[in-house]
Amino acid sequence: MAAYDLHIHSGYSSDGELPVAAIVGLCAARGLDAFSLTDHNSVRGVGEAARLARERGIGFVPGIEIDCNYRGTDLHLLGYGIDWRSADFARLEEEVAAKVMASFGAMVDNLLKLGFRVDAGAVLAAADGKPPTGELIAEVMLSDANCHTPPLRPYMEGGERSDMPYINFYLDYFAQGRPAFVPVEYMDYRDAVELVRDNGGVPVVAHPGLNFRGREETAGRLLDRGAAGLEVFNNYHTPEQAVYFTSLALSKGASMTCGSDFHGKTKPRIAVGRFPSDSRFDGRLSDFVNHIHVIGRQGV
Repeated sequence: MAAYDLHIHSGYSSDGELPVAAIVGLCAARGLDAFSLTDHNSVRGVGEAARLARERGIGFVPGIEIDCNYRGTDLHLLGYGIDWRSADFARLEEEVAAKVMASFGAMVDNLLKLGFRVDAGAVLAAADGKPPTGELIAEVMLSDANCHTPPLRPYMEGGERSDMPYINFYLDYFAQGRPAFVPVEYMDYRDAVELVRDNGGVPVVAHPGLNFRGREETAGRLLDRGAAGLEVFNNYHTPEQAVYFTSLALSKGASMTCGSDFHGKTKPRIAVGRFPSDSRFDGRLSDFVNHIHVIGRQGV
């Protein structure tokens, strides 16, 4: 059975932690046949990952995860086998970073109105030049006793949301529709699809069940509007959702992919190469990897 993880984030993601070399080391230790580095709106780590994967004899798929919007819903589009040297991706990263930075003040203001205490300067310092995220705001607040207000208690040690406090805080307060959410004008879904295809890549919708929970049928429309596949197997889909998206991909002749969505400390319960899957579809996962640009190990 081939072992793939096609959704991994490094420190080049705004909410990632580990350097690229550490990521490749984890993939090697896990015995993966192939992996993809899919940083948020960034390809800065792809060249290094390709080189290190080749040295370790691991198959590597150049990738990216693009923030975009489909009819009012924010979602993520994975791009596989892309030409990461294209200037299009450098422009994308710059544009998204500027938009996120512009939203930071409103994010802090919303939390203050909800009874939190936030040191905006400390958050920006911790971001170290990267766009500040909701997860980072939570991390900084939790590390500073002066910010330990009652609303933060569920995320503190022993609290009911303390198992993954940073991402849980983001999901509770900054996810779309939540009380501290600040809209960011991401590119249209169809433009993101075109960006990936124009640069030789294959567009795949990331974790559709997470973004369209209760509206899973929307994934079919995304396939009809340019996506080549769906990330069916991941750490977010329920078994029922995995079955639904498998059936949908099969009915439309679309590709199926898999990935952990590893980030490091932001999602500490998620490990490289570990996610629910169905061995009956290993062949289809291998077909996908075999038909895109793989660097490193041959004949993956």
